[in-house]
Formats: sequence, C-alpha cells, structure tokens
Amino acid sequence: MKTIKLNSKIFTVGKIVCVGRNYVAHAKELGNEVPEFPLIFLKPPSVLIRSGKYIIYPGYSNEMHHEVELVLLIGETIKNAGQKSAANAIAGYAVGLDMTLRDIQSELKKKGHPWTLAKVFDTSAVISNFVSKKDYQIKGDENISLSINGQIKQNSSLANMIFSPVEIVKYISSKMTLEKGDLIYTGTPAGVGKVERGDVINAEIENISSLTTEVV
Repeated sequence: MKTIKLNSKIFTVGKIVCVGRNYVAHAKELGNEVPEFPLIFLKPPSVLIRSGKYIIYPGYSNEMHHEVELVLLIGETIKNAGQKSAANAIAGYAVGLDMTLRDIQSELKKKGHPWTLAKVFDTSAVISNFVSKKDYQIKGDENISLSINGQIKQNSSLANMIFSPVEIVKYISSKMTLEKGDLIYTGTPAGVGKVERGDVINAEIENISSLTTEVV
C-alpha cells in the first residue's frame, strides 16, 4: 500500500493516471501527432517510489528514458466533473518522473500492441513531496526542469502544456471515476532522453517541489 502525506492528511494511492503528449514540442520530438484530447494510460501504485529511492533498470531493456512531469493529487471522488468541481478535486501538486522503456514501447507500437509493459516496471514512477493547493495556488507558468548528473536535459514552462490541470481532470472524470488518492501525471516537455545505470536525476517544478533519484 502506497500513501501520500499532505499536511496532516494521509491519502492511500489508488490508480496512477498518466497523460501522454501534453506538450507540443515533446509530441513532435517523438514523431507523434499533437493530440486533440488527452492521451491516457495507467500505472499501478506498486511502481511508485519516493524521492531518494533508487530507480531499478530492468535487464530486459536497453533504452530507459526520463520524463519529468507535474503530478496532481486527487482529494475527492468525482465523475463527469465540471470546471469548478474538477478544480476543487485537486488537493495538491508535486513533481514526478514517468520512466519509460523506449525500446520496449517502440517494439510494441510497431506490432500494434498496447505499450503498457514499457510503462509499468517497478520503480517507473517517482514522486516528490506534495504541496497543498491551499498553501500554493499554481499559476500555470512555473518552470519545470530535469537534470542528469548536473546537466540540464529538460527545461520548460507549465504554460506550454496543451491541456491544463483542470482540463485534464475534467476529461479523465468524463471517462472514468477519479477517486480520492488517485494521482495524475500530466505529461512531459521536450528533451526526453536515455538514462544509464549510475545516473543521478534531479527534477524540479518552480515553487512546488523537487526530487532526487539514482538509476541502478
């Protein structure tokens, strides 16, 4: 059982809903079309680790990629949310990593198969501490960045997101019930790339949080 602490409240993590291709430049760098609506996939809570823990590189892959993302914590159960209820359902924000086995993903996509296995290996989701929405009101133009061994690899602004956090919550809730404790990874900016064993990854979202992890 994975939990998230937000001030004095403890949330049991349910499903992890991830959004793909939510930055135009990232969609283009992978040769994908810019989506008309959020592209959704899931990770189980068992893959989640906290800042300071190790990312374990699976032996069946040779190309793991980093993806830094704004993460939303859902604070109440919602279905078919409107704009206001979608906004109210967001309890807090964090920075996270959606680690991807790009070689596995490419092989599966070529065969027309779901690429779940490229996303759900143990330790594939990293999370920082959360800041409560009551303590910080997100502006939507915060800097989001990631560095490997001190070298900046991803550096963008939340203003470059195609779909805003509220739009994402509203859309997902129209397709499935979002429950208290669910996490939403909102997509990564351009600059994704390969990591190696021994790499130290630092990720940060301005005014929100930061994390550190190492690939082993």
